[in-house]
Amino acid sequence: MNPPLHVRLMTANDLGFADSLRAMAGWNQTPDDWRDLLALEPTGCFVAEWNGTPAGTATTTCYENRVAWIGMVLVHSEYRRRGIGKALLKHCIAHLEHRRVQCIKLDATPLGKTLYEQLGFRDEWPLSRWEVARPGPWRVPEDRHTRLWTSSDAELARGLDARAFGIARPRVLERLGKRSSRALIQTSPAEAVMGFGMLREGSRATYLGPVVAASAGVSSLLIPELLAFAPDRPIYWDIPDHNMPAAELAKSLGFSPQRPLIRMFLGENKCPAEPLLQFAIADPAIG
Repeated sequence: MNPPLHVRLMTANDLGFADSLRAMAGWNQTPDDWRDLLALEPTGCFVAEWNGTPAGTATTTCYENRVAWIGMVLVHSEYRRRGIGKALLKHCIAHLEHRRVQCIKLDATPLGKTLYEQLGFRDEWPLSRWEVARPGPWRVPEDRHTRLWTSSDAELARGLDARAFGIARPRVLERLGKRSSRALIQTSPAEAVMGFGMLREGSRATYLGPVVAASAGVSSLLIPELLAFAPDRPIYWDIPDHNMPAAELAKSLGFSPQRPLIRMFLGENKCPAEPLLQFAIADPAIG
């Protein structure tokens, strides 16, 4: 007799089911996020079936096989407490270990932290989701040396992004830039990249991130200009707790913290991130 649980590759035909799970959980990702995850890692996104019926999802995103992310671990409410989430996580870990990824990371809720610890994950640093119900109005600073992001900027920003995230993410940044309602890059008078940021629409709220800046002063110019173009709906902003200047800026702009997350890692963290350069993460599903 075959076991009831089977994990298989996700296909484009599964995206409707995957997004229904996302909606059930109340998460902010969109169908475009699912399409990007599958396009980035067509052999690294999975569906769990129970007796042939789709019951759960999980995705992985690799950054040069040095760091990988596990995200979108979702289980349908009718199939919970059957070990499906744990099986999906183990399948993702086995897949990434087969690819010889050095370090696996994820952003965990406090509720899921115990399960991740059972699988060997350790804390890297905490972060918090900040939210404002309605935008500004926010004043756009003068003398900010910003311009609109272009697809080639994913490579131009490689050095700063690697310092902030631990490894450069040109494939991911290029895709996010194309989908952003507003994406900016900030340069010095000598054309050195000092920061970049993006604002895009989610299913429940506008999402600010990623924002990477060489200093708090740079972020205080870049972020208000991004937010000035936000539509009239809630805004989410995920900030590393260690980045106190980012939290202070969020507070000054009317945001308040809503819920905690914990960035965790499995394996040897040879590419540690620098949260003081990350003024907003890209997404809990991809880092």
